[in-house]
Amino acid sequence: MTADRRRPKPPRAVKPRAEELTLTIEGIDEDGLGVAAHEGKPVVVFDALPGEKVVARVTHAGRYRVFATTQRILQPSPQRASRHPCPHFRNCQSCAILSWQYAAQLAGKQKRVADALAVYPALSKVAPGGIWAAPEGFGYRASAKLVVARKRGRPQVGMYRRGSHDVVDIADCPLHHPLINRVAAVVREELERRSISAYDANQRRGLLRYLLVRVSPTYDKAMVTFVTSERNYSEVTNLAKWLQRKVPEVISVHQNVNAGSGNVILGRETYKMLGTPDLIDKVGDVRLRLGPTSFLQVHHAQAARIYRQVRDWCDLRPGESALDLYCGVGGISLHLAASARQVLGVETVAEAVRHAQVNARMNGFDNCRFIAGDVEEILGDEFPLAEKPGAVVVNPPRSGCSQQVLSAIAAMQPRKLIYVSCHPDSLARDLAVLVEHGFRVAEVQPVDMFPQTPHVENIARLVCAADSPPTGATVPRRARGQR
Repeated sequence: MTADRRRPKPPRAVKPRAEELTLTIEGIDEDGLGVAAHEGKPVVVFDALPGEKVVARVTHAGRYRVFATTQRILQPSPQRASRHPCPHFRNCQSCAILSWQYAAQLAGKQKRVADALAVYPALSKVAPGGIWAAPEGFGYRASAKLVVARKRGRPQVGMYRRGSHDVVDIADCPLHHPLINRVAAVVREELERRSISAYDANQRRGLLRYLLVRVSPTYDKAMVTFVTSERNYSEVTNLAKWLQRKVPEVISVHQNVNAGSGNVILGRETYKMLGTPDLIDKVGDVRLRLGPTSFLQVHHAQAARIYRQVRDWCDLRPGESALDLYCGVGGISLHLAASARQVLGVETVAEAVRHAQVNARMNGFDNCRFIAGDVEEILGDEFPLAEKPGAVVVNPPRSGCSQQVLSAIAAMQPRKLIYVSCHPDSLARDLAVLVEHGFRVAEVQPVDMFPQTPHVENIARLVCAADSPPTGATVPRRARGQR
């Protein structure tokens, strides 16, 4: 066949370029993303600060919102940091406000809390105090949950990219305690050398799913948990032995088995493999024994400050008892024990209660008692303290307290109520309900527990006004169901 009679090749398909938008950023949302408008539809933009004019590439166009990432900054904000220490920032996208100068981060979080409180007429006169800045803006995270995967045969140990299941390999996260980064580097190195399979969620096969590292900054020791899809002894044990040889600060290694197909990280069964069963740490004035699934705030310096503030605000009188709801491993309870006649802690996680009991004995307190069970059910039964508590402390999960729990607390009429919260919206909603029950919000103190991220912790001090009528404040219907 001659050349001129050959069939011409079809033109190569050209991938269409993602749409780019020129936007003026009007504000920032609770996830730390810039907010703009385009053709009547809101656009949320990664790495965009209020007041900036940017060119952003559309990453997903939903029915009601558009998601985009800044490509070029046409008019930068004076609050934009000149540089930041993370090479993974644009791939990982976990530290959404890393580009803000730290003073601007604090101002944004302060406004976030004030805006949440302003939704409720009952809280119209409540202004948050000046936010407590963190003494450490980097290297503060004492625990990490890292995803393990393989890409083109190469091991990846890192984070899911925001809004996806794509794993971003993080060689050296600037927010993590240096010991966490050392552990992750050694595990990645060993996975490179060995043929241990990483779990593939799409194929539902593979062994190693997650790497959990918990560090005691006080004693410079670490606990490591390998989350696997099945019980495995030989491969994971060899990996654990290699890790302990390379990083002798790792004094405890566990294996957790999670055979499920969902996004839950931990399974029900955890097995000690090497070393000690627990990790000893110290936060504030107390020593704490922690297990592989124990919850503890990641920023030790700020957690210690919160614990001491809660103790001071409770201001227990001689002979008074305290009730600590959602007590975890007992960090707040043990700070109250020195001045309380008795402290009762209630926690849903049985392992946390076991550690709280051990921690009370380790710190020499015999006036602490801990109960495992649903807080709502326990408060619904016969009151577990012999007398009315002088102070009640609540430190609920992100969703806040149920109406039943708030009503049960109000029925006790404690002299002081301290509410520790990790979410401004659920805090404001619950404070408005407590005002309806006759409490007065005396103070709200924001705390920067997570620098470089949009999250903000709060402590609220309420006093019981049992001898005065309820305020009659109403909770807006649209906000009752907020989480």
